Amino acid sequence: MTDRILIERIAVYAHHGVHLEEERLGQRFLISLDGRLDLGPASRADDLTLTVSYADLAALVVSVVTGTRFKLVEALAERIARDILADFPAITSVVVRIEKPSAPVAVVFERLAVEIERHRHG
Repeated sequence: MTDRILIERIAVYAHHGVHLEEERLGQRFLISLDGRLDLGPASRADDLTLTVSYADLAALVVSVVTGTRFKLVEALAERIARDILADFPAITSVVVRIEKPSAPVAVVFERLAVEIERHRHG
């Protein structure tokens, strides 16, 4: 499948991380999605009900990121991917990237991120 819905860098403030300061103070996370699905029916019919709403995807991301605390961004990415595949049957696979721009790392970095790809089974 070559059709994709992309949402890049949804900014959410949350309290994820292994350090006590991250839990207490929180920080900004940037979440990007790359969902694979067949956009042919929606594009031919010009019908939103035949695709996946960007707004609904973004709302799911915000809900997951603010709803449960995770120590690892890997676990957060896994939950987002799992929920997208469960809630949006049209999406056959999803790539979730989480950037942590204020990660407590003692080096200067351009980008620190975790990216996972998950596929619908069955």
